[in-house]
Amino acid sequence: MVDFSEKIEALSGYLNGTAKRIAIVTHTNPDGDAIGSSLAWAEILRRKGHSVTCLVPNRFPSFLDWMTGIEEMVVAKEHPEEANKAIEEAEVIFVMDLNKIDRLDSMSEPLLASSAPRILIDHHLMPPDDYTLQFSYPELCSTSFVTYKLIEATAGVEAITPEMAENLYVGIMTDTGNFAFSFLTPDLMRGVATLLERGLEIPKVYNAVYNAYTASRVKLLGYSLGRKMEIIENGKAAYIGLSEREMRRFNFQLGDSEGFVNYPLSIAGMKMSALFSETHKFIRVSLRSRGDEVDVNIFARRYFGGGGHKNAAGGKSFVSLSQTIENYKDAVAEYFAELGIKE
Repeated sequence: MVDFSEKIEALSGYLNGTAKRIAIVTHTNPDGDAIGSSLAWAEILRRKGHSVTCLVPNRFPSFLDWMTGIEEMVVAKEHPEEANKAIEEAEVIFVMDLNKIDRLDSMSEPLLASSAPRILIDHHLMPPDDYTLQFSYPELCSTSFVTYKLIEATAGVEAITPEMAENLYVGIMTDTGNFAFSFLTPDLMRGVATLLERGLEIPKVYNAVYNAYTASRVKLLGYSLGRKMEIIENGKAAYIGLSEREMRRFNFQLGDSEGFVNYPLSIAGMKMSALFSETHKFIRVSLRSRGDEVDVNIFARRYFGGGGHKNAAGGKSFVSLSQTIENYKDAVAEYFAELGIKE
């Protein structure tokens, strides 16, 4: 179990006394964990009397639109002056669900220029020394669960409203693949039980996130699996490559390809899966693995300048989609040979 005790006093030093202007920032292409943890933590801070602004670099997926408080988030890409002002005026800045500040896109520069204390709440590996205080725990399943534990330690679970319980659960549910990935501990399940006691309705949240896709998104999934999925390394690895043109054919919206990379792992014997999504600047690389044998965090760092977790990681490629795929196939062959993965 995580023990926050030695850091709570330091955190209190930044928050106690007069009310503070606080900015909460999270990463580009914000997902359920980024949004859920930010919204829940913002509400706790507001209850302590602080003025809080939540900021995201670009728009969140439409299937998260229903979340309580999301309408007040400032999207920096759409409102750059408002976002920069919130960061410049902040007396404390919380950075949620990322370890590298360069994942904040246009918000990176004003954040680095700010003299305000930067406090990290996260669960990714190897955060840099860019923060005044860190609550970084890679052994926990999600930043939302780190936030839950932080709320438990600072305000007590009695402070969690049904709406906050929903926001936290969105992050926990999505970052564990609906409780199919690693870090599924008894402490996590006790936390979920507490969220239920605080008013969480799991079917409501599940349906809002997973059963609210557009017809175009479902058709894109079918196309991706039926036409674009390729299996290599004698059934041990797979990939899906989607060009900008292909995605436009299916009226692609941010978040539409969420979870696509997981589907090949449902094939017996599959150890690793990749999704390559073309943008006008680079190829976005998403990687997943199953079990303990293949560490995609190592793979992402070595071959695609990225990182993440053992079973879920990502990176970028700055060559063409076709060349990226060839590089991936060569990399998988090399990495699997190192690991001794054979036919």
